[in-house]
Amino acid sequence: MEGDPESQIRVHSRRGSNVIHPVEVDTPPVSSPAPTPAPTPIVYQEIKHFKRWFPWLVPSFVIANVVMFAITMYINNCPKNSVSCIAGFLGRFSFQPFKENPLLGPSSSTLEKMGALDVSKVVHRHQGWRLITCIWLHGGVFHLLANMLGLFVIGIRLEKEFGFVRIGLLYLISGFGGSILSALFIQSNISVGASGALFGLLGGMLSELIINWTIYANKVAALLTLVVIIVINLAVGILPHVDNFAHIGGFVSGFLLGFVFLIRPQFGWVSQRVSQRYAPPGYSLTASKPKFKMYQCILWIIALILLFIWFIGGLVLLLRGVDANDQCSWCHYLSCVPTKRWSCNTQPMSCLSEQIGNQLNLTCSSNGKTRTYTLTNATSSQIQGLCSQLCR
Repeated sequence: MEGDPESQIRVHSRRGSNVIHPVEVDTPPVSSPAPTPAPTPIVYQEIKHFKRWFPWLVPSFVIANVVMFAITMYINNCPKNSVSCIAGFLGRFSFQPFKENPLLGPSSSTLEKMGALDVSKVVHRHQGWRLITCIWLHGGVFHLLANMLGLFVIGIRLEKEFGFVRIGLLYLISGFGGSILSALFIQSNISVGASGALFGLLGGMLSELIINWTIYANKVAALLTLVVIIVINLAVGILPHVDNFAHIGGFVSGFLLGFVFLIRPQFGWVSQRVSQRYAPPGYSLTASKPKFKMYQCILWIIALILLFIWFIGGLVLLLRGVDANDQCSWCHYLSCVPTKRWSCNTQPMSCLSEQIGNQLNLTCSSNGKTRTYTLTNATSSQIQGLCSQLCR
């Protein structure tokens, strides 16, 4: 410490789970009229900047999503409700036909029954809980594995650094924000998945890097790496059958929440607190430093205001039944870009059905295809599944 030849505090700018190590140091002899025994000086080589948390909430989220998928497949009961199934040896846990659900999962009617995001039911039947329940459901095995792998890798790291309360709130609120934007733009199909919440964690990582800029050693490298990861993931969202609006809504929500939840005190304040704790008795410290830098406080206030505007405004527009596509004619390209290889048609699938004896005749309303199935007393679930295959 400046002004004290016998005590020093060195602060390393590199982040991590640093600890304090007392180390003895030789002090040059000081001439004095009366030799007195001097205490052994201590150098605190590193400061324990931040508490490290044991991650348990993110693994619990992963388990909850897997359990919900298993329950969904049990209720789906493909052998009973469909003409054909994939992996029939799994019994009622077998998957819908690949043409109906290429992700290896349940039917859309089962997902809707379990709480998928259906805009018409949110607006006209006041089932707003679907904005939350949809983030715990997944369309298939591939969908579940991709999201849970990302959640485990990103979420564990964040929970270790910031604790379960802040990361849990960041995850849930970001998922809610993703559902709002998805509902404003995608109103003809149901939507499920934890992707919005997962992108919220990515957005939180980016804002955490910005608001805590001074504590990073390799700032530019960390920023570029994170931006590349985010851009790649958002680019995947322009493929068909991927709800990129949930990704964007979750990312923006998490980005703003990161400024609020993931703010760190500046190192000058941290080192001063350590100095106060270990300073010799009667030693006078310099004027106290603020806990947060000015730019951190400004970003915190701006983010809080924007969050309030976004969530209140989005909910008001959604509950009024506003279709955001009417206000933005090009925004649908953010979720799907049509090419020669695929179409971005999101119109709901419907078929005209006629049962004659044991013959079921189906005609797809969108493409005009007609097919006859040998099926006696077909249920509505079976007709809907066959219609989905015929219209694809």
